Amino acid sequence: MFSLRLLWILLPLFLLLKPSFSRGPYALRISCGARNDVHSPPSNALWYKDYAYTGGIPGNATLPSFISPKLKTLRSFPLSEGPENCYNINRVPHGHYSVRIFFGLVAEPSFDNEPLFDVSVEGTLIYSMPSGWSNHDDERAFVEAFIFLKDGTASLCFHSTGHGDPAILAIEILQVDNKAYYFGPSYGQGVILRTDRRLSCGSRDPKFGVDYSADRWGGDRFWNSIQTFGESSDRAISTTNSIKQASKSPNFYPEALYQTALVSSDSQPDLAYTAEVEPNRNYSIWLHFAEIDPSVTAAGQRVFNISINGDIAFGDVDIVGMAGGINSALVLNTTVALSGRTLTITMHPRKGTHAIINAIEIFELVMTASKTLQDEVRTLQKLKSALGLPLRFGWNGDPCVPQQHPWSGVDCQYDRTISKYVIDGLGLDNQGLRGSLPEDISRLHHLQNINLSGNSLHGFIPSSLGTIASLEILDLSYNYFNGSIPESLGQLTALQRLYLNSNSLSGKVPAALGGRLLHRASFNFTDNKGLCGIPGLPTCRTHLSAGAKIGIGLGGCVTFLLLVTCLMCWYKRRQNILRAQRIAARDAPYAKARTHFSRDVQMARHHSHEHARTADENGPSLLS
Repeated sequence: MFSLRLLWILLPLFLLLKPSFSRGPYALRISCGARNDVHSPPSNALWYKDYAYTGGIPGNATLPSFISPKLKTLRSFPLSEGPENCYNINRVPHGHYSVRIFFGLVAEPSFDNEPLFDVSVEGTLIYSMPSGWSNHDDERAFVEAFIFLKDGTASLCFHSTGHGDPAILAIEILQVDNKAYYFGPSYGQGVILRTDRRLSCGSRDPKFGVDYSADRWGGDRFWNSIQTFGESSDRAISTTNSIKQASKSPNFYPEALYQTALVSSDSQPDLAYTAEVEPNRNYSIWLHFAEIDPSVTAAGQRVFNISINGDIAFGDVDIVGMAGGINSALVLNTTVALSGRTLTITMHPRKGTHAIINAIEIFELVMTASKTLQDEVRTLQKLKSALGLPLRFGWNGDPCVPQQHPWSGVDCQYDRTISKYVIDGLGLDNQGLRGSLPEDISRLHHLQNINLSGNSLHGFIPSSLGTIASLEILDLSYNYFNGSIPESLGQLTALQRLYLNSNSLSGKVPAALGGRLLHRASFNFTDNKGLCGIPGLPTCRTHLSAGAKIGIGLGGCVTFLLLVTCLMCWYKRRQNILRAQRIAARDAPYAKARTHFSRDVQMARHHSHEHARTADENGPSLLS
């Protein structure tokens, strides 16, 4: 009993002092087109089957690079299924992620069929595939970006440019530290870091993080190898010594990254790396150093400046002094704006005769696009189904972003008050639509223009259209709409053009609508045999109002019920009279006999009374 009490006393203390075990980072790997989960060599990584994420066509894969995971399937997206295709992934925890998309090939490519397409993440265009990418056995086999996912979902879209069909081999979504690659005050504020390149200097073989035994919180990064920046300009060195301060939060760089390096040669003391980049972009540059050269043993023995495109970015860099000793990692970061296509990083010795570098990372800073109001996106998806939109339209992802790839037939406008895009126009005329127009269309309450003419739409015109106060143009002509024109359309004070001709509409044109249109708007109600009520249409017959019709109907019902009741009463009375007559006719002989008998009795009584009265009048008789 005493031990049990002691346990209850010590339990709260244990809960307070117990070590905290942090969960591992979220990781989702999808083998595109795969029907079952698979493992890939050499690391035996688990790739989940591709199920219910997107459309497209699964097929056998041709790997474009040795960098590509050893997977046998892919998913391609023919242009006939729409220009925009997306993987929509749910239940992604809020956090910072490395998102990587590996490209695949359906067959050996040629100049004519090499797939060239754009890639967007969460509506932001991050990459346009360059011509000839499939012939380069390097990082061009995938695109990678670091992004914060905050809505519990991830949308990865592939936008066709008409040159070959997009084909995706695999997708990775790997959680990283929330402060990974922190580059300054604008970090995380609408900025995506797209990996341009990542180089391990002096290394013989390219490696992923898993090959480096890296911490999972750093993401499974790919480090390409580079053994020289130019012939006779440098030499590769390496060490097996342990590197201090390498794999630490928030970036968790692998220790092996710092065990190789490039050192400038005696004949060319400057160590320079040149890369071709996209112009007029901002780039975040991360430079990695560790003093692994045995000829340098103390601070001050190697000091150099680092310039980027001729401008000094870091002056008097002393690795040993700044890192705290030899075989210790040092990471320097800066952000630069480039106008040209060339990025040159130069290490110029100030003390000592050589410069050194262990690794280079270059990221493009991509400003995130403002997305479309989510309620309007959901409404468009319902509209897609209700209108029977053909597959070639696609309508996947975000309708307004990337701005280079808006949805066909959808007009967008940026609303600064909510910092979102809204839908202000639908132009789907002559597209072979065969559905009906749902009431939900009113949820697109920023619409100014609706043109659905020349299709085969049927059903009633939604009365909810009258609530879209901004609507200026409504063209539903040359369809099969039936029923009457909703009275609510008369509330559209901004309406300038209304075309409802060549349908199967009937009834009277609403007075408010007709009156307004006659004065200042363009309209067309012709070729609707049942419409009436305005000039150019037949005159309407006098019709009672709905209330009057209801009153008459109720009065008729009451009158009918009274008439039925009276008829039933008359019928029952008539039946009673007839029944009495039949009884009287049957009993007539007996009644006659009784009548004669009663008359005789009455006459006898009368005679007796008469005789008695006469005797009294004549006096007493002689006998008395």
